[in-house]
Amino acid sequence: EWSRIEPEAGKFNSAAIAHYRDEISRLLATGIRPLVTLHHFSNPLWLEDRGAWLNPKAGDWFERYVAYTAEQLGDLVSDWITINEPNVYLTFGYIAGIWPPGKQNRMIDYFKGARNMILAHIRAYRTLHAVRERMGRSDTQVGVAYHLRIFEPKRGRWREKRSAALHERLFQEIFIHGMGEGILLPPAGIGAPLGRGRYQDFFGINYYSRDMVSARLNPLTLFGSLSVKEGAAVNDLGWEIYPEGLFRLCKKYYRRYRIPIYITENGTCDARDAFRTRYIYDHLAQVNRAIETGIDIQRYYHWTLMDNFEWAEGLSARFGLIEVDFATQQRTIRSSGQFYGEICKEGGVTDEMLQQYFTG
Repeated sequence: EWSRIEPEAGKFNSAAIAHYRDEISRLLATGIRPLVTLHHFSNPLWLEDRGAWLNPKAGDWFERYVAYTAEQLGDLVSDWITINEPNVYLTFGYIAGIWPPGKQNRMIDYFKGARNMILAHIRAYRTLHAVRERMGRSDTQVGVAYHLRIFEPKRGRWREKRSAALHERLFQEIFIHGMGEGILLPPAGIGAPLGRGRYQDFFGINYYSRDMVSARLNPLTLFGSLSVKEGAAVNDLGWEIYPEGLFRLCKKYYRRYRIPIYITENGTCDARDAFRTRYIYDHLAQVNRAIETGIDIQRYYHWTLMDNFEWAEGLSARFGLIEVDFATQQRTIRSSGQFYGEICKEGGVTDEMLQQYFTG
């Protein structure tokens, strides 16, 4: 977490690094290979006070933090995510206004932030490889955790198709082309300021749902409105449960880039644990389907281990395989967590597991 490691600009916290080294060493001792994320939404206050990612110097400061962190942890960590869901961070902070800094309909700021985050990722990618090469390490893996959705025309009309394509381009493709290839797409920019190349060693997918797109005459909503497919199963937040979307995204981006795919987040909020087990089974079935068609999916990370704090929904959205009583901090493994644990132990789903979890 950036603010823990660099609480003041240019001043680093050695105690925080020592804590992270201890955590990582314990993971390695149990056979867990960590995938370290360097930016997951939160900023140091000193960065926020300077305009956060809208400041053109943000990339300089991020690179400084990345270099220091890599120098301190690079002997333990080979696998890195530079930035988690940059599109979500910018959308909720500058378009929807439900995350800090709470701005609404700031399209120019959205694209300014996109440009700065794209260029910061490229610099971080190069820095992580360079630092670990100096350590004599050749196994560095660096990527981005992209939040990807399926945008589907609600009735198949051309205006809906146009809006769906616009949502995909501005919410997803400008980040994928920029961070993955170094190519800026308008309106985030033009050309390749840091050079064209391959700036990801794996393709990270955070997948949760799809949106049905209806046409609207409003440029602030990208000429469309988003809704849930009529009659579809939904989770506690009203998101459609659409497992096939995971297969579709893996297929699309593996065909484009031919690099390993990491499913860096996939999960659902289900306070009663009524459908999470089926959710896990159905989404892993799509992962298996993709692998059987030749798609190189190397990792799947379930979101999330324990109930967590969601930035807008707080403690109300229960994503955990383990239930947390936040008053007492007591943890209880949910049935879905037991199911997922058995999948990990067995390397798949057995007939006995199907009998236990899906019959009766």
